[in-house]
Amino acid sequence: MTTKKDMTYRESRIYRRRWWTLVVVILAVIAIGLDQTVLNVAIPTLQRELGATASELIWMVDAYIVVFAATLLVTGALGDRYGRAKAFYLGLIIFGLSSLGAAYSQTAGQLIAARAIMGVSGALLMTSTLSIVTNVFPREERGRAIGMWAGVSAMGIFLGPVIGGALLENYSWGSVFLINVPLVAVALIAGFILVPESKDTNAGAIDYPGFVLSMAAISLLVYGIIEAPSRGWTDPAVLGTLIASVPLTIAFIWWELRTASPLLDLRFFRNPRFSAGVTGTSLASFARLGAGFGLTQYLQFVQGYTPLEAGVRMLPLVLGIAVGASFSDRLVKRTGTNWVVSGGLLLMAGGLAALVFWQPETAYWIVGINLFVIAFGVGNVMAPSTDAVMGAVPEEKAGVGSAMNGVARMVAGALGAAIIGSLMYTIYGNMMTDAVAALPASAAEAASDSVGAAMYLAESLPEPYGQALASQAALAFTDSFGWAILIGAGVALVAAVLVAITMPPRHLEESEVEEQFDESLAQPAIQTGT
Repeated sequence: MTTKKDMTYRESRIYRRRWWTLVVVILAVIAIGLDQTVLNVAIPTLQRELGATASELIWMVDAYIVVFAATLLVTGALGDRYGRAKAFYLGLIIFGLSSLGAAYSQTAGQLIAARAIMGVSGALLMTSTLSIVTNVFPREERGRAIGMWAGVSAMGIFLGPVIGGALLENYSWGSVFLINVPLVAVALIAGFILVPESKDTNAGAIDYPGFVLSMAAISLLVYGIIEAPSRGWTDPAVLGTLIASVPLTIAFIWWELRTASPLLDLRFFRNPRFSAGVTGTSLASFARLGAGFGLTQYLQFVQGYTPLEAGVRMLPLVLGIAVGASFSDRLVKRTGTNWVVSGGLLLMAGGLAALVFWQPETAYWIVGINLFVIAFGVGNVMAPSTDAVMGAVPEEKAGVGSAMNGVARMVAGALGAAIIGSLMYTIYGNMMTDAVAALPASAAEAASDSVGAAMYLAESLPEPYGQALASQAALAFTDSFGWAILIGAGVALVAAVLVAITMPPRHLEESEVEEQFDESLAQPAIQTGT
């Protein structure tokens, strides 16, 4: 049924320009995705030119991720309250300036600070872009638009190493940040013309305690998870941050259930499409990023590709996600969101389980097809799940819905990389025991901890011994990667079952979503008189 409101909207300039608006926000999404991974290939260069310590190198990567995750809920709520277009412009400006700061950093500390500021801008852009897409597209086109948004978001992450490797082969390390500047400039200019303003006209008071508690809890949790594979789960810093995040999370939930204007209204989870959508996107991220953690090492250290060559060979992931995300909306209209998402998760589970059959000398065409299948599954999970989440919250709360989707994905992805990475390193170390028995203690420890260290050490040994160490390291890593990734396959399989059972196949009408939300507000989970 077409309402008078729908007719008015379809005659508006916002509707006529909606696809151009999508192009603008996609430019920002590409920049965000690139920045999450482009630095990884520059780490050796930064260590050499800035004299960075091991701890500083870790923080160059982690500062962006931790701050990005910690500020998602805050930036989403601020965008809803003060305007998504304003959040978009502010995010672009901060992103461009911090990219310039990073490119011309003279010390490791300056670069870490710039990366942290980039994390704030990334959170502003991630939440505002998805909210803008939700605002400018009508319900029947929104799935397709969000599919493109989700596909490009994931593609940017996988394109980071390719673009970074190409830039480093021809220019200085600062070029991996300078590439953001023209993207930002074009998006900013076009944004002033094409991105309309929207916000929650009924926003309540700012939830300052919720801001503080959420940022503290998420930052400690994400930092602890990220550091666990390298430091060990029993390291005091890791244990301390993980333990400290628990009471903070409990306090955040307690406060959000009691305050009159919560940062995140937890009653969203009463909507099964919202909760199932968050489940799908988060558990898919757990499995996907867990696999990505070992994949680059397999291609570089086991199969011997350079960082650029390895990045190019990960392009089937980009293609698979793009194809999967683009087809997902058509499949959803035919079969329902639950079957498309659960089917994508099953494809992921099967593709990840197949990695157990890889060998050090596995032909690339097999690897490439395997990666495409996994990525096609990812595309059919992330886009419909995100659309389910955004369609389950009132449009005026789009920023918070986007932020919740992002937080769940970031935390689950970091957890997947940490758990699967830790198990992989444990199996690898056990399989290397005999191969390093004759080496000096320090060399044996390094070779048992890292396949990269083992390969570098093998190059310095006489040929028979070096070849034997390299062969065992390649076999040990391949086997450990294959067995550890079965956890990711299992998680994807469980998620497929949960989504198939719990997710309603279709959206409610927008009026029904708003009515359901209003009823939820009238029946708070805990009565406190606030």
